[in-house]
Amino acid sequence: MASDERLILVTNDDGIHAPGIDYLADALRPLGRVVVIAPDRNCSGVSHMISLHRILRCHEHSTDRWSVEGSPADCVYLGVHELLDRTPDLVVSGVNAGPNLSFDVHYSGTVGAAIEGTLLGIPSIAVSLVDVANGSFEIAARFAAAVAQRVLTQGLPSNTTLNVNVPGGEPTAYQMTFLGHRLFRHSVARREDPRGTPYFWIGGVPADPHDFPGSDCNAIVDGVVSVTPLSVDQTNARALEGPIGALELEGFSRAEGRLPPPEMHLVPVR
Repeated sequence: MASDERLILVTNDDGIHAPGIDYLADALRPLGRVVVIAPDRNCSGVSHMISLHRILRCHEHSTDRWSVEGSPADCVYLGVHELLDRTPDLVVSGVNAGPNLSFDVHYSGTVGAAIEGTLLGIPSIAVSLVDVANGSFEIAARFAAAVAQRVLTQGLPSNTTLNVNVPGGEPTAYQMTFLGHRLFRHSVARREDPRGTPYFWIGGVPADPHDFPGSDCNAIVDGVVSVTPLSVDQTNARALEGPIGALELEGFSRAEGRLPPPEMHLVPVR
């Protein structure tokens, strides 16, 4: 690899054999050397889980292609600290089969992997194809490559992960968005195994999103690609300026706090 060639780490949460990851890797190769490090199985919904209490085995399928017996965040962590010969210039996670809109980002392994990259000081992008049946992994990957090219040349603000959602059809426009409001109709299915011991399936289907113009959900309804900047700093600074920030508790003295400084940046430790 030439010393000035960009190094891009690609991962996902659908597993090493999912079609979206191959479309993504192919679309990114004109931008530099692409190394694929992904879970060996579907890990949807594992969020930002790191495997602290079990061993991780890796398998090298071919040059620059690895699978890991762990989570998407494990893949990024192992890639950066062990498997790659240097720190990547970019982490791209996807193309996920299905949406990562609104509060999905708290559960998504796709987003969790990208956030792990951000925490390690690497510009990171998560990309999802909302409507797999009527959409195109190729278009989603091509859009991700356009975003990646911009990020590689201009960077991202500290603490920021980009979350991209691509609608079905053949979208030609995109919008910078905020997280919308889309909850799930939760359900628990109770069943019994052949020995009569109960077990449970949890899940549910998403409810219709609230109508908030400018949100990621509205963009998808309008047939527009959504690009949402996510912050890894989950402090609600507006709440600190409101009633909760003036919280008084009986029996305890209050030490005055401060709002976070706008210039505070993430400084990763390796």
